[in-house]
Amino acid sequence: MRKATPKKRIILPDPKFNDVMVTRFVNHMMWDGKKSIAYDIFYKAVELVEKKTSENGLETWKKALANIMPAVEVKSRRVGGANFQVPTEVRPGRKTALGMKWMILYARRRGEKTMNERLAGEIIAAAKGEGAAVKKKEDTHKMAEANKAFSHFRF
Repeated sequence: MRKATPKKRIILPDPKFNDVMVTRFVNHMMWDGKKSIAYDIFYKAVELVEKKTSENGLETWKKALANIMPAVEVKSRRVGGANFQVPTEVRPGRKTALGMKWMILYARRRGEKTMNERLAGEIIAAAKGEGAAVKKKEDTHKMAEANKAFSHFRF
């Protein structure tokens, strides 16, 4: 057990858009500490989104992220020898973290050739309200709705 809660680390905003959310996203996307490569992938993906949709790329990304972020999720809770999937609301910090992770995960699974193309495709799809990451959010919400009967077991 921890004695005290750890301090929140301060994340510096990214160099191009001066946005902390972009840095958080890049930190999730980064592999083996290659942050400059992760930034490069993100910026190229945002440019691709701007070319394809002729809208502001950063705003489209934020809209896509908002479409992916879940409001409720199910957590396993053991009551009287049985495990129940209890629907709980998602904290704001976890909500953004889950949205970012799902976007990156399903972008990596796409069929395009480079990661910037995959990420751009996933951003465009999510902004329209379609794509694998949005489907994941809807599945999570359906699971919570199906297990609504166990909501009185909340933590």
